[in-house]
Formats: sequence, C-alpha cells, structure tokens
Amino acid sequence: LRAVSNCPLRATLLRGEGPVMPPRKVVPCTVLTGFLGSGKTTLLNHILSDQTHKLKFAIIENEFGAVGVDDKIVAQQENTSEEVIEVMNGCICCTVRGDLVEALKRLYKKVAQFDAVIIETTGLADPAPVAQTFFVDEDIKRMYKLDGIITVVDAKHIMQHLDEEKPEGVENESVEQVAFADRVLLNKTDLVEPEELAKIEARIKSMNKTAEIFQCQYSKVDPKHLLNLEAFNLDRVLEFDPEFLKADPEDHQHDDRVTSVAVKFEGELNVNMLQMWIGELVGTPEKAAGLFRYKGVLAVKGAEQKWVFQGVHMLFAGGFSEDKAWGPNEPRECRFVFIGKDI
Repeated sequence: LRAVSNCPLRATLLRGEGPVMPPRKVVPCTVLTGFLGSGKTTLLNHILSDQTHKLKFAIIENEFGAVGVDDKIVAQQENTSEEVIEVMNGCICCTVRGDLVEALKRLYKKVAQFDAVIIETTGLADPAPVAQTFFVDEDIKRMYKLDGIITVVDAKHIMQHLDEEKPEGVENESVEQVAFADRVLLNKTDLVEPEELAKIEARIKSMNKTAEIFQCQYSKVDPKHLLNLEAFNLDRVLEFDPEFLKADPEDHQHDDRVTSVAVKFEGELNVNMLQMWIGELVGTPEKAAGLFRYKGVLAVKGAEQKWVFQGVHMLFAGGFSEDKAWGPNEPRECRFVFIGKDI
C-alpha cells in the first residue's frame, strides 16, 4: 500500500486502481445461557440498563414456547432499538440453528447501529451447538467472534437440575451449560444458606475449573466482568469435548417429557383468578417439581402498567411493572407460557 496526498486514511494498490476496502468489522458476541428461571432476562436487562460500558447492542432472544414473552420485558434503552432485536421461538441449539445463522447475517447489514451482540438462549439449550456456529460457518467467522459464554445458575434449584436423571441419549442441559461457561453467575444467593453455597461452588468448580464464579442476587454483576472478555477458549473446549467442531446439532436430543403450553390473546385478564389458578398448580412440592418455568405479561382492566409475573417451581412473583406501560397504539394483550415435565 502507498499513501496518497500525505493522507494516512487514503491508499491505493501498488497494482491496479481503486480504493482499498476498509477491514470488515468483526463484532463480539456474548451468549447468555442457564437453565429455565435462572435469571437470564434479568441479567440482560441489567446490562442494557447500565450506561457505564457505553456499548450499543443487537439482541437475539430465543424462547422455547410458541409464544414469546421475554421480548415484551426486555429493557428498551438508548443502547438498543427494536430494529436490532431478533426473536426466535424453538430450540436455538437444534431446531432453529439455521435461523441463528440467518439472524446474525441480517443483523450484520445494520452493523453500524451496534457494537456487540448478546444472544439469550432458551433455558433448555445446550450452548455447544450455539458456540459451534461461530467456528464452522465461514460467513459468520468473518463477521463475528464469540466473546464469551455467561451461564446464570439458580442457587436454589441448581443441584436438583444437575442431579436429574435423563433418559438414555438425552443430555442434561444444566451440566452442559456449566461445563461450557466462561463466567458463572451464581444467582439468588439470598435463597440458600452459606454452607449450601459453598457446596454449590465446589460442584461447579469440579465441572469447570477455569470459569470465574460471581455470587449475586437479581443477576446484578458489573458488566465489565461479562463483556469484552475475549474469554472463549476453543482449546479448552476441545480438551473436554474433542468432537465439538464435528458434532451435528441434530444429534442433540431434548427430554421429550419436557413441553410448553403457551397462550396469547387480545384483551384483559382477571389477575386475582390467575394467581389463584397458579397457586393450585404449584400448591405442593410434588406438583411444583415438574413445573420448571412460567412467565407472562398481562393487561389488567383500568391499569396502564403491564402486569408481569414469573415463577420457578414453587417460587412465584408478580405485580405491576414500574417501567413497562402499555403504549398508546400498542394492543392490550395477554401472553404467558408454562414449561415443565409431563404438563
């Protein structure tokens, strides 16, 4: 290359004419994973609401149910916009793996609008095929780099999920999510005793010796510990999973006993009756054990604020959102999803 007119930003080829194309922008991608109800969307909202990192994001939301809920409760801040939010229903690690590639390519056409991408997977996703995407698709390799995998762990329920016996040939998603993590957020620490937390940390470290663990509540961790890490280490992954780059996403099997029930309709709902109904669903430990996750956004008659609820097993929380109101032209609707085993 030879400088022209003493301007360092202009250059021509020594042979032939025409400007040299600037190098393609390679965008860092962070994958947020963790079992159902661990606190991934809360973490995403925390990152989007934080202004210290000064980054703008494109978001890919993946939900297991046929009706999306998380896209209705993701924070709309200055550092993101609806133009760079993609929503996919189904399992990102198998059935909609091709959709992830296409979504990333679509987003790259708007690359001037963002600095980084955050992918929030469904709680039933194995992160391995998602990570694999950044190494086996040539177009994606030129556009993006996998910056890190952040796994959010529900301290209250993680042990039972790690110990769950799966049918033959079916992977335990919680185990895979911990094993592939570059950072582990041990969330909801206020719900367990210190002695139990120590046991959980020891269990996590026995499965993944290199991931840094952050204890937290409400998924609050300084984003500087989660972004621009350049933490994903392919060599480490190949040590415990030599077939990582060769694995076929279609080989990933979900537990067929786990399904979802989703409802969406325009109109308003009686919140008191809904709470009574959920109380019956999770009224005993036996009933609640198979109900992994439930969440929804509801329109309540006479209320401008959205009524948001979510739950994990027997833990339920719901109320009017302080920062999420129905827009003047937004259809007042109700949407909710229940995910569990044998439901």
